[in-house]
Amino acid sequence: MTLKADWEVVGSPIDPDSDERLFFTDHEWDTIEAATARIIPTDHDPGAREARVVVFLDRYLSGIDYIFAAADGSGFLKLTGKFADAWRARMSDMQRTYREGIRTLDTLAEEHFDRRFVALTESEQDTVLEALSGSAKPGPVTLGTSEAVQTFLQGVFDQGLPFFEALCLHTRQGFYCDPVYGGNRNRVGWDVIGFPGPMTLKDTMDGTYSTTEFFHVGDYDWNELVPHLGKVG
Repeated sequence: MTLKADWEVVGSPIDPDSDERLFFTDHEWDTIEAATARIIPTDHDPGAREARVVVFLDRYLSGIDYIFAAADGSGFLKLTGKFADAWRARMSDMQRTYREGIRTLDTLAEEHFDRRFVALTESEQDTVLEALSGSAKPGPVTLGTSEAVQTFLQGVFDQGLPFFEALCLHTRQGFYCDPVYGGNRNRVGWDVIGFPGPMTLKDTMDGTYSTTEFFHVGDYDWNELVPHLGKVG
């Protein structure tokens, strides 16, 4: 069994400005771009459209060539053998999920508004996404208010997810991913949350990028930091 560090590196980082379609048809591309733009909309900050989430998704769904970026960000690891076969099967399922999901979006749009999803206004698109998800559109979250905000772990594994859940997950991934994967163009996703990420993945390997400045060093009593430790024994 070989280590990923020994796998062949092929290709190059994905160009987020590319309009070449590797998986989506033109209509599918436009539909997914519109849908992701409602999941992370543009307001006073850039949204999924500016981050080019659609490019990330198109390349991810295109097959097995853009699954794992090389550690230095120079390209992508070449999948071979049983590992490649497993990923092809997984991506075939997700491709089918997206193609069927896009058809469902258009069917719902036509049932509600007699037009396909891309031809709807933003509020109409929200209505269709609510019908697809079976849930009301979530309200804005504002930190620092008296309103309680619940946090929870969000999974990163998409296998077996229905279309809407997969689309939401992939939209987040495309917005916050390392730019080598085609999304997060010009690091806009990182800028929105104030994350000073590396300029390239290579910077994480040679020491150019470090998070040391964000660590606060001082004298602490672990019993104060983790109170339950004082109760042990």
